[in-house]
Parts: sequence; structure tokens; C-alpha cells
Amino acid sequence: MSEAKGGCHCGAVRFTARLPEPPVPALECNCSICAMSGFLHIIVPHGEFTLDQGAEGLTGYRFGTGAAEHLFCASCGIKSFYQPRSHPEAWSVNAYCLDERPELAIDFFDGRDWEQASAAFD
Repeated sequence: MSEAKGGCHCGAVRFTARLPEPPVPALECNCSICAMSGFLHIIVPHGEFTLDQGAEGLTGYRFGTGAAEHLFCASCGIKSFYQPRSHPEAWSVNAYCLDERPELAIDFFDGRDWEQASAAFD
């Protein structure tokens, strides 16, 4: 495991995540919100993630089933991590929001057909 730091664009939100050794598994999703926001997922168990600052500056957004809680910095609008529907025991960290991006092993997730893709993913 290695430690990675990251956060939002303005620096109000900062976090530390413990990641597996590279290449780090990552998911590229084509659902409406991931495609529009350019989110590249690294799944991090809750126990391997620490929000170092900015909890008070996060604002949430839910859509569809409401199971996922998308968290955005209220100042700059960047979603550096969120609680995904697919992994309720983990955070999804945006690889683009890491201070230093590790080597990634990127798989595709068909979020436009979430139910079928999730079943195949399990």
C-alpha cells in the first residue's frame, strides 16, 4: 500500500488515501454524471481514506436511485471523491484529483446500463 494525497481545485478539500501498489485498479464509467464530469474512479475502502480538511465545504447531490452521494466542493465545484452506489463500503476517489497520479490499470464500466454492468462486475 502507498499513501496518496489529493483534493479539489481550490484546495479547500484535502484527503489522504492508501492505495494498492501500481498499477492501481481504476474504472472509467460512461454514466451521465461521470462522462460529463470526467471522473476516473479509484475505489478506496472507507478505512483506507481520511478526509484531512474541508468537510464543512462539501455539498451533496443525489439522482436516480439516490444511493450514491456525489460530494462537491462548494467553492470550486470539483468532485474529488464520493460515496458510490456500487461500493457502499468504499469511497470512489477521482484519479484526476490526486496530487501525483500513480500508474493505473483502467477497466471500463458501462454505467449507462448500470444494473447489467454491476451484475457482471461482481
